Amino acid sequence: MDAVVKKQLKIVACRVRMGIIEGVYHAKSGHPGGSLSVADILTYLYFHQMKVDPQRPDWEDRDRLVLSKGHVAPALYAVLAEKGFFPVETLQTLRRSDSILQGHPSMRMTPGVDMSTGSLGQGISVAAGMALGAKLAKKSFKVYAVMGDGELQEGQVWEAAMFASAKGLDNLVAVVDNNNLQIDGSLAEVNSPYPIAEKFKAFGWHVVEIVAHSFDEISAAFNAANEFSGKPSVIIAKSVKGKGVSYMEDQVSWHGAAPNTEQYEQAMLELRAELAELEEG
Repeated sequence: MDAVVKKQLKIVACRVRMGIIEGVYHAKSGHPGGSLSVADILTYLYFHQMKVDPQRPDWEDRDRLVLSKGHVAPALYAVLAEKGFFPVETLQTLRRSDSILQGHPSMRMTPGVDMSTGSLGQGISVAAGMALGAKLAKKSFKVYAVMGDGELQEGQVWEAAMFASAKGLDNLVAVVDNNNLQIDGSLAEVNSPYPIAEKFKAFGWHVVEIVAHSFDEISAAFNAANEFSGKPSVIIAKSVKGKGVSYMEDQVSWHGAAPNTEQYEQAMLELRAELAELEEG
């Protein structure tokens, strides 16, 4: 990846992480851990990969994203705000009853949200339906579905995986945010979905495994998925829950908890320092 592009993506991703912390802190609730782990993937998609237009959020030929792990809406909202779908200041209204930014994404309330999500396991089915619809309508747009690794415990995921492969939906790209933690502990402690890559391969998918925080690897994976034909693709992105905030990293306790004022200030101090380094470098 071009060094200038990669630097810009890192800067945006840092701002996105700041937006995540800002939103969850002001809401006094939310899911920062998984939001932070998927921030780089969403940043790449909206700022380098997907065809979207903030001035035309309902543009018929746009690429679609289904955030199947809907509880990490703070990450999606922060990316959409940075992209210009709504003012960044709106992030401070997260989860308020009068806000366009509810606890889970709502396509009726939030510009740029392509599907309302929340019940885990359902997003990949919706994305497969969108991709099939594009094929039938002879549309060229791509559909992206972002799932959590704990979400793979849902049987509906594998029904959709079988369907997408059977229909040859090569315009569908799924991403598994593989941070190895869910609300009740590690995947192994709850109900291990491993080996993830082998399972998707058995269901007829093109599989790529990457480090979720390397823009070089992210770029190579999406390029490979775009060039592959005949099958849907899945990118298994090995990530760190809470990435970017030292005390949140790889800590299951930050799956669904908001920082207090002291923790908020520490997180923002760390992220501002990182942003300053990136902008000066």
